Amino acid sequence: MVVVNSKITLDYDNKKEVILNMSGQRKKNWQTLGGIPIPNSMGDDKSGIPPYTRGIHGEMYRDRLWTMRQYAGFSSAKETNERFKLLLNRGQMGLSVAFDLPTQLGLDADDELSLGEVGKVGVSISTLADMRELLDGIPLDKVSTSMTINAPAMILLAMYVVVAEEQGVDASHLRGTIQNDILKEYIARGTYVFPPEPSMKLITDIFEYCSTHIPKWNTISISGYHIREAGCTAIQEIGLTLSNAIEYIDAALEKGLKIDDFAPQLSFFFNCHNDFFEESAKFRAARKLWYDLVSSKYSPGNIKSSKLRFHTQVAGVSLTAQQPLNNVARVAIQALAAVCGGTQSLHTNSYDEAIGLPTEESATIALRTQQIIAHESGAADVVDPLGGSHYVEYLTQKIYDGAMEIINTVEAKGGAMEAIKQGWQQQEIHNSAYKHLNDVESGERKIVGVNVGEMEELSKVSAMKVDMKLGNIQTEKLNKWRQNRDNALVAETLDRLSKSVKQGENLFPIVIDAVRNKCTLGEIMNCLKQHYGTWMAPSGF
Repeated sequence: MVVVNSKITLDYDNKKEVILNMSGQRKKNWQTLGGIPIPNSMGDDKSGIPPYTRGIHGEMYRDRLWTMRQYAGFSSAKETNERFKLLLNRGQMGLSVAFDLPTQLGLDADDELSLGEVGKVGVSISTLADMRELLDGIPLDKVSTSMTINAPAMILLAMYVVVAEEQGVDASHLRGTIQNDILKEYIARGTYVFPPEPSMKLITDIFEYCSTHIPKWNTISISGYHIREAGCTAIQEIGLTLSNAIEYIDAALEKGLKIDDFAPQLSFFFNCHNDFFEESAKFRAARKLWYDLVSSKYSPGNIKSSKLRFHTQVAGVSLTAQQPLNNVARVAIQALAAVCGGTQSLHTNSYDEAIGLPTEESATIALRTQQIIAHESGAADVVDPLGGSHYVEYLTQKIYDGAMEIINTVEAKGGAMEAIKQGWQQQEIHNSAYKHLNDVESGERKIVGVNVGEMEELSKVSAMKVDMKLGNIQTEKLNKWRQNRDNALVAETLDRLSKSVKQGENLFPIVIDAVRNKCTLGEIMNCLKQHYGTWMAPSGF
């Protein structure tokens, strides 16, 4: 790797390709296409100051564009690594890792419950060797990485830390995010493993450890995305997500942490759906609401503790298998709404995701959509371009008020955790999803290609397929991994982990040791299961 003029280059196949512009330098003379001068901000309510309705940074994208972080992961670590390098070469600014279902559930690829699912919806990671292969040739001190992982988040982050060590990168220099949001798994998604209380302990252990050892890492991405994908409204997405965030803060404070120890590294993950103005207003409302909540409840000393920073992904549930090329327009509208709403990071879905895994072509079009918005649309040339619109300001206030009402309701039920146990959030989402389905089926809600603009389709988009032999390949790799390690050291390490669990210690340091000593993902998870057990939601939730 070499660095030239603040641009990182990697040498693939003896060809140097620029993968990431680190300077962040943008225009100096801000004008419209027709030459009209563009002021930084319109009106008296400036960005970069509380309550951050107009943005958390004074210059927003005029100073630095959002991170273009395409979500990718499929099949083997090697294939996913190749996709990462392709996207980085084409202008992606950061990595976002999708893990397969067994990995999300903390299962090794050779577990009987993994049969038929290895590598299907993401990359298969069972060992440190898999993580090495996933990140091969990628400079972890230069690229930030987001990992969508929850129940086994501590273990995957430990693998990332050890691979960085092997690259000679100290953990204090690592930048990125782990999702690590188990509450929304209970509410809307389902890849939880442990009961709520031990799950919260694992999360706050990560908060505590990272505050000292990995200070640039975002220790949680509190997700409204999956709640929205399950069928809730924009107001519910904000209200339920911020309720979960309050629960995490309270758990960390109860552990003995101070608000400014961890709150600056809290991040959020939101959906962006089809209603352009509502979605832009949603992000504006969320920033103000979070500032008001944190300031009034916790009185932080660090101004960063009350700034809502968020990643956005456009709505997967809005993509249609019917006339899939129409999804290009949907993605563009949603991405533009996120930019006008002030997101810090953005993923644009590929048009073929309702059919299968994104192809190289569709993933490139998705990335190019962001680049066109950034460099051609003018939306990034002024802070909060929709601010001051009567309609957008009206929607911003309505979403703020509705979300606050939800937060108050959750708190009256004893907080997000207690409400989850009662099934309240789950039922609210189900009711909204049912109403939306009825509206579509009745024709009240129009969806092009589904209930309006229908036509007989003459061509089909080719779907990318995962090699069904991958499970066998991963099993063979695991067998060799176990044969070529010090199994006595593995047993001793897992015994130390077990003792640490019993003593209530912070588990992150011993989990890092377990990864170094070649314990597998499944072995570490099984050790935790022996003490914590597993959890199943009450029937009907």
